[in-house]
Amino acid sequence: MTEQSGKKIEESKVTLSLLMGPQNANRLGNVHGGVIMKLVDEAGAISAMKHAQAPVVTVAIDSMTFVEPIHIGEVVTFNAELTYVGRTSMEARVEVITENPISAVRRKSNIAYLVYVALDTNGRPKEVSPLVLETEDQITRATAAKERQDFRKKQRAKEV
Repeated sequence: MTEQSGKKIEESKVTLSLLMGPQNANRLGNVHGGVIMKLVDEAGAISAMKHAQAPVVTVAIDSMTFVEPIHIGEVVTFNAELTYVGRTSMEARVEVITENPISAVRRKSNIAYLVYVALDTNGRPKEVSPLVLETEDQITRATAAKERQDFRKKQRAKEV
């Protein structure tokens, strides 16, 4: 752990890059949205596990809007980092970047926010280290993440 008995965002950042092949495509030659959603979840979960140093489960996925289609033969990169840490929960921001490896043209396909809960050896929620915020951008993202988390809690209370 770092000073302030917390962990820096840099300590749990994750980047996954994969070449999309025919096995990932629909009939139009676009990558299935479900394939991208699964990989977004995996990148976010790895980031959360690195922070918590424990297994995690996905408890929420905020809306995921696909701004650009992803095609077979493109390299898709998933950049995941934590934006918020509560007592046992963590929010990860996953940015999806698509690149044509021949032309080197890159574009942002989407951004997703996911919430994970760390688990102890008995499968119960486990407390996690606080998040150390070092830059103005990190503070801004953490403030927005806290607002999203407060909104999620209010929505859950209405559903119960």
